[in-house]
Amino acid sequence: MIALVLATSLLEVGPPGPSGPLDVGAVVLAVVAGAAVAFRRAFPASCLVVVNLVTMAWFHFDYHGRLITVAPLIGCYTLAAYRGWKAGVAGGLFTAAVTVLAVRLTLNGEWLGDQVFNAVPLEAAATALGAAVFSHRAFAAGARERAERIAEARSDQTRRQAAEERLEIARELHDVFGHTMAAISVQAGVAVHVMQRKPDQAAEALNTIKQISDEGLAEVRVLLSAMRSPDMRTATGGLANVDKLLDTAGVDVEVVTRGEDRTVPVAVDLAAYRIVQESLTNVRRHANATKVWLELVYGAALEIIVRDDGKPGAPVPGGGHGIEGMRARARKLGGTLTAGPLPTGGFEVRCVLPIRKDQ
Repeated sequence: MIALVLATSLLEVGPPGPSGPLDVGAVVLAVVAGAAVAFRRAFPASCLVVVNLVTMAWFHFDYHGRLITVAPLIGCYTLAAYRGWKAGVAGGLFTAAVTVLAVRLTLNGEWLGDQVFNAVPLEAAATALGAAVFSHRAFAAGARERAERIAEARSDQTRRQAAEERLEIARELHDVFGHTMAAISVQAGVAVHVMQRKPDQAAEALNTIKQISDEGLAEVRVLLSAMRSPDMRTATGGLANVDKLLDTAGVDVEVVTRGEDRTVPVAVDLAAYRIVQESLTNVRRHANATKVWLELVYGAALEIIVRDDGKPGAPVPGGGHGIEGMRARARKLGGTLTAGPLPTGGFEVRCVLPIRKDQ
């Protein structure tokens, strides 16, 4: 824009010869043009109209000084920069028409072509420069808006992940406390039953209660500290640690493994461990069973089958929240879980967890 101003000040916009005197009218026109330029950002279209009319009047009265012709260039630039290229082109054409008319009415015909050739390209350049600035601003604004949307999406994702993690922690705590309290209940019942007749066995049951309590508390601490760890397999238990569940099951558990026993993804491993844990906890709480069969089938999916010989159709106290929690775990991994009494007696939990590389 500075280059355009300098170029305009160096151009001769009239034929050689003396110009008219600078009088009060010229001062008034200059003040009006200056005021219009001062408010150009708020009213770019009005500014352009005013400065063009001032320029035409200036030439009509043949006032001395040609720097007044800079005002229309500023108006063209501002209109394009703040209202876009369409408005800028319209303003540029209007300014060019005013320039041609002013020169035609003021100068001799032989100078018309020269003056139009000098002024119109500068007006076009000012308009193009303003349009470029408008486009740059629009691009920058769009980039900022996209960045804000991305930041907002990331924030939403972070909140969702936090909510999912809280839910996951609640499920893990439910399983840990459920398993621990059920095992304690079984051992406490044994201790009460044999307290008088077999004090040594009662003491052993109490020691088992202490051990189970310590393990449960330790597991809760590890769970809360390792919930965000990339690999929680060793921290919170996996199928490799299923023997610990069997030791505190309170019933005889027979384990059968079919297929190639291999390492499964962490998410599947943890879910399988918790499903086995919750199933054994439910057996202790509700089934009054003496025998449990645990079957692990490895293939394209990991199939978990937990079956007991308890009373058929035994209700699940508490609304079956443990089973619903297991179903939620399975669904989260794209799997399925069914649970219900068997026609021949007992209860069966059957879960299928797909094994995918992206887990």
